[in-house]
Amino acid sequence: MPTVDVYNIQGKKVGELELAETVFGVEPNQAVLHQAVQAHLANQRLGTHATKTRAAVAGGGRKPWRQKGTGRARQGSIRSPQWKGGGVVFGPAPRSYRVTLPKKVRRLAIKSALSAKVRSGEFVVVDQLVMAEPKTKEMVQVLNNLQAAGKALIVTSGPDRNVYLSGRNIPGLSVTPADGINVYDLLAHEKVVMTKDAVARVEEVFA
Repeated sequence: MPTVDVYNIQGKKVGELELAETVFGVEPNQAVLHQAVQAHLANQRLGTHATKTRAAVAGGGRKPWRQKGTGRARQGSIRSPQWKGGGVVFGPAPRSYRVTLPKKVRRLAIKSALSAKVRSGEFVVVDQLVMAEPKTKEMVQVLNNLQAAGKALIVTSGPDRNVYLSGRNIPGLSVTPADGINVYDLLAHEKVVMTKDAVARVEEVFA
């Protein structure tokens, strides 16, 4: 069962915490992590790209010249693909890039990402993270105390407006509730800072 140190917002060790083996101690599955990241990136695509075929381009309803006798190649419309201003052949059309992974695969991917962070020493547990009011300067100081400055992901047990507002202007920092964690964010950030309550929530959901 993996054990990590618990710190306060001053960066001082205040105890230890045993993490659930079934969530934070699994063998990271690289193939599943890859699938989860690919699916996440695909689901961010809007799929609104579009081009006009010759039928959709305005104009070109009249035959530009007669079929025979001009010495030029026969043409039926100035909106044919070979013309400047004509339609596009086989261009992109609006579509959905949505990818749905099986529930067990998604859960295994998150467990693998969390376990990888614990193994690499990039997982920090803080006893509590309470901001009386939104203060970016205070959040910067907390991150420095926890040695988590840079690309960091803060995970709270639930939506916390003050914590979110305190961190939204800090480059590289993301704040999310425990129920909103995903594989891409876990892997994209160098450090994962999670409150004890958030750890309990994650273990409750994924154990």
